[in-house]
Amino acid sequence: MRILATTALALVAATATPAFAQDGSFTGPRAEVVAGWDHVGGLGDGESGFAYGGAIGYDKQLGKVVIGADAEITGATTEETGVSAGRDLYAGARLGVVAPGSILVYGKGGYTNARVSFAGTGENYDGYRLGAGVERNFGKFYGKIEYRYSRYEEIDLNRDQVIAGIGYRF
Repeated sequence: MRILATTALALVAATATPAFAQDGSFTGPRAEVVAGWDHVGGLGDGESGFAYGGAIGYDKQLGKVVIGADAEITGATTEETGVSAGRDLYAGARLGVVAPGSILVYGKGGYTNARVSFAGTGENYDGYRLGAGVERNFGKFYGKIEYRYSRYEEIDLNRDQVIAGIGYRF
């Protein structure tokens, strides 16, 4: 829970500071680093840890609407006795609305593939991810925070994450 509070506080501090450059649009390719809280569980129990990684994407702003695609790879420290969550790959799309103050409010969805190890033996599992977030432009730089839910039906496993990101739009 401390990780979640620290992540949220850092994003609030970043969005309360003056812009580094003149605020820009949400159009163009982007790259970011992400980190935050990770919870993996199934059948009512689970464990929490720290997620970290990077993402790339492309967005197009059409008036107040933004459409985009993104891909991500993350790792996690989340583990419990005999089970550990490894890397997670994601590819999907997002749709958002630009609010005053160079803020984008968006939803996202797509395919995810997680590597999960049971008693030292790792396997890949396919699933889907749904999420929502808020992103703030600072010229070419941006900060974001998002919640995402991933589901892996084959092994009855859920993953909840609250992630903060800092990125650059090219």
